[in-house]
Amino acid sequence: MDREALPADGRRRIARTDVLLADPRLAEAAGRIGRGVVKAAVVAAQRRARAGEIPPDAVADAAVEALPPTASGLRPVINATGVLLHTNLGRAPLSAAARDAVAVASGATDVELDLETGRRARRGRSALAALLERVPRAEAAHVVNNGAAALVLAATALAAGREIVISRGEMVEIGDGFRIPELLAATGARLREVGTTNRTSPDDYAAAVGAETGFILKVHPSNFRMTGFTRGADVAELTGLGVPVVADIGSGLLTPEPLLPDEPDAASMLKAGAHLVTASGDKLLGGPQCGIVLGGEDLVRRLARHPLARALRVGKMTLAALEATVRGPRTPTEEALHADVEELRERAGRLAARLRDAGLDARAVESEAAVGGGGAPGVVLASAAVSLPEPCAPRLRRGAPAVMGRVEDGRCLLDLRSVPPDQDGDLAEAVQRLTR
Repeated sequence: MDREALPADGRRRIARTDVLLADPRLAEAAGRIGRGVVKAAVVAAQRRARAGEIPPDAVADAAVEALPPTASGLRPVINATGVLLHTNLGRAPLSAAARDAVAVASGATDVELDLETGRRARRGRSALAALLERVPRAEAAHVVNNGAAALVLAATALAAGREIVISRGEMVEIGDGFRIPELLAATGARLREVGTTNRTSPDDYAAAVGAETGFILKVHPSNFRMTGFTRGADVAELTGLGVPVVADIGSGLLTPEPLLPDEPDAASMLKAGAHLVTASGDKLLGGPQCGIVLGGEDLVRRLARHPLARALRVGKMTLAALEATVRGPRTPTEEALHADVEELRERAGRLAARLRDAGLDARAVESEAAVGGGGAPGVVLASAAVSLPEPCAPRLRRGAPAVMGRVEDGRCLLDLRSVPPDQDGDLAEAVQRLTR
């Protein structure tokens, strides 16, 4: 039918809201995701019928089709951008082990209780133990709600009213307009900048350290690279200056990753002499959003007992996901990082052939993926993609599930390095819907 608004007699054929809500499918959904959510879908479908977009007798079906999978406004997205840790898509996808742990933790759990004695116990003790098992050089661990919070807590507990010595070349912006200098200054610490943008030597730090120094901060510039006439001081060159050295490694590797030799990790930083290491849990570690602090027992205790630690603490589901990530099998991030290029090409070929059979202009092409999430800048990961006409991109984003690709040279690329193999069928179905 055309899209002109229905006349009055046509509008009368649209079922009333209460009648539609009594439809068994919509009644079941109301009990699962909430009556308000279902009613909103019904009202939207009625509006479409009045506008002539759908027949009056199709309102119930349209409402059912428009229902979200959960009561949350968050929608599932297939990440086909080729960026493994896409910040706008929530960075690291959780492993099956982590998702199962979150499901268990969503009910009552012994997060802060010793079931043997019935008394209060240390919050998240098993997650902290898992971190220490992975990084034996750390004497203690603490977890907060994100990587920036870990650095803020360290600055507040160790340097409020005092100085933090930092290289001018490490005064970075970490995303969404937030800058390390402003973040640290907000804690009440004073920044003592040393060196120049491109060159800072150990002597620069030594000349700045004094009675007012809270600690030396080394920030890994994880979202950019500086080349040419450059010089930076390593952690090992700064540990003998009589003050703590805090290394903010950002991307969350606990141990070295052979594929990313220039990316720092917690174990190596502690081995080099860092007194504290701060990192993010939802980047290369592949876990939930959280901030991780590892290091000497006395310093970690000072952070954990500071009043600000209460405001920054994480919930039981984050602790459960983190522990399962650390103890469990390889994460989706690890799997994507180590994906075999030839297998990616074969997957792209199969998908492209299936889509061509459905009448789509689909081609298997070579591609380049990236780590993302402020990690491994400049590292190119060979990949393979399915190439579609550019107009497919916005239509795929609006689908269910939504598919996020990228546009290059007038084509929509669906890069498979960031798509788990078990999502290939869902991806193909989402693209094939464009022909219906």
